[in-house]
Amino acid sequence: MVEACIAMGSNLGARRALLRGALAEMRVLGRLRAVSPLYETEPVGLREQPAFLNAAALVGTGLGARELLGRLLEIEARHGRVRGEKDGPRTLDLDLLFYGGELIREPGLEVPHPRLHERRFVLAPMAAVAPGWRHPRLGKTVAEMLEGLKGAAGVVEVESAGWAADLLNP
Repeated sequence: MVEACIAMGSNLGARRALLRGALAEMRVLGRLRAVSPLYETEPVGLREQPAFLNAAALVGTGLGARELLGRLLEIEARHGRVRGEKDGPRTLDLDLLFYGGELIREPGLEVPHPRLHERRFVLAPMAAVAPGWRHPRLGKTVAEMLEGLKGAAGVVEVESAGWAADLLNP
């Protein structure tokens, strides 16, 4: 079983309910081990859109990285995700941040996520579920990458990890 970390985001519709629904579906991908608090974050890229709710989940899975990504994309689609404008609004966004300690670069699959080290809205939730995970290319832990980012604006914890504790696998 491999530990994978999934970033979760939503800025359209019933954001919290969409994230909980995605977590419920992710339970069949393996063992849902941890879920971060919820963070409200400012949009990156296209700024004229609603704020996001972001979280991260740690999953122990027997699926390969490509199959895991495919299943995450299916969950997005079932929750109304329509891919349109880059960095645009979305009902649900699920990104595979890491898959064990593997470095994967294939068409349509890059793990660790290529921009995770630049994004506080990814690193803050990730630090709650995997603070000691070490980036295989950069050699830094999640906590170190988060500490290295400038400024704290735009990412605010709005609910403790208890928002989804009932969804964790026993």
